[in-house]
Amino acid sequence: SLFANAETWSLEKCIDHAIENNITVKLRRADLNSSELEVTEAKSRYLPTLSANVGQSWNLGRGLTAENTYADRNTSNLQWGASLNLPLFSGMSTTRRVNLAKANLSTVMEQYEAAKEDITLNVIGAYLQVLYCKELNEVALYQVDLSKHELASRSALLEAGKIPEIDMLEARSQLAQDEMNLSQTKNDVALALVDLSQLLELGDIAGFDIEPIEENELTILSPDEVYSAALQRNHSLIAARNNITAADRNISLAKSGYLPTLSFNAGIGSSYYRISDTKNESFGRQMKNNYSTYFGLSLNIPIFDALSTRNSIRRAKVQKVTAMLNYDDARQRVFKAIQQAYYQDDGAKNKLKASEVADETANAAFKAMQEKYNLGRATPTEYEQSKAKALKATADRIQARYELILRTRILAFYAKQ
Repeated sequence: SLFANAETWSLEKCIDHAIENNITVKLRRADLNSSELEVTEAKSRYLPTLSANVGQSWNLGRGLTAENTYADRNTSNLQWGASLNLPLFSGMSTTRRVNLAKANLSTVMEQYEAAKEDITLNVIGAYLQVLYCKELNEVALYQVDLSKHELASRSALLEAGKIPEIDMLEARSQLAQDEMNLSQTKNDVALALVDLSQLLELGDIAGFDIEPIEENELTILSPDEVYSAALQRNHSLIAARNNITAADRNISLAKSGYLPTLSFNAGIGSSYYRISDTKNESFGRQMKNNYSTYFGLSLNIPIFDALSTRNSIRRAKVQKVTAMLNYDDARQRVFKAIQQAYYQDDGAKNKLKASEVADETANAAFKAMQEKYNLGRATPTEYEQSKAKALKATADRIQARYELILRTRILAFYAKQ
């Protein structure tokens, strides 16, 4: 490990931590909580409303008397009441509003799951990038060791007068280049860990490292089979379909504006009135005498609402068209991603087979070149060229291997294997 005493994380632990702490996932969770409250709010429209009121007023100075004349007097008036409103029929708007809120909730739930899927894919990609950079770093470290050994060997040969000084200088130059490459690969590992830690919202890579991945054999389905599975299980596509359902229910809600509404109303109240310089009835007697109750039905029949309902219906229909287009776009994006992953996977398989042969051949040729060079039958330039070819063949094999792992896991992810 590049990081001594570092805590190593498995891929599963990284995914779980990212889902728990990633800001985008948290935002989707907050949206989910908000949608749940909207369902509760929509259902609350079935409930009656009850309110109470108390008012106190004073009139100072001249005022109208019972004899229809004006006189200087002060009056005070206390009133209280309570009223109840119970919706009996809301033109189906309450029921349709609840249905719309539930459809929106289903959409947001799928969007929340889709956010977790997205972060999972991103973590897998970042995780594999770290492992890829680590393997390149191991190759670079091996190259440095090889160059150090070669430099020591040439130094001994130079002291024995068997090679010219330029051969040792070339070996020293090659070691410097290999050490520079090692430094670059170390930095690449650190940067890859930073990218992964940012997805995990860790903020710092101090004490953070990852474990090697288990390469499980996965059955690769055809693009059509993977796409068929994704249509049924991919949360982004399900969310887009749910948006169409929500749009339909929004149209129904808008049409409720054409229907009448009926509500039951009831209330109670009383008052106390006092005039200065006049004998007034007691508070209790006035409250009893002035006590009143009422109840009744209120029917509201829409006749012409300045085309408000018609325009709401048209807007809702436009929203449905938009939802359908968004679903088609989502399907196309998923299909393209699956096709690309499939053919990239197939290409990576062929590339890996070829690169394994090339790697084995190049390294065998390099070993033969080492023996030939040690016997003085090859030039330093030939030696370094053979070494560079072996290094490139190894790097190509590593790249093809991780490309294959990534594409295979993406296909398995879409197929929910």
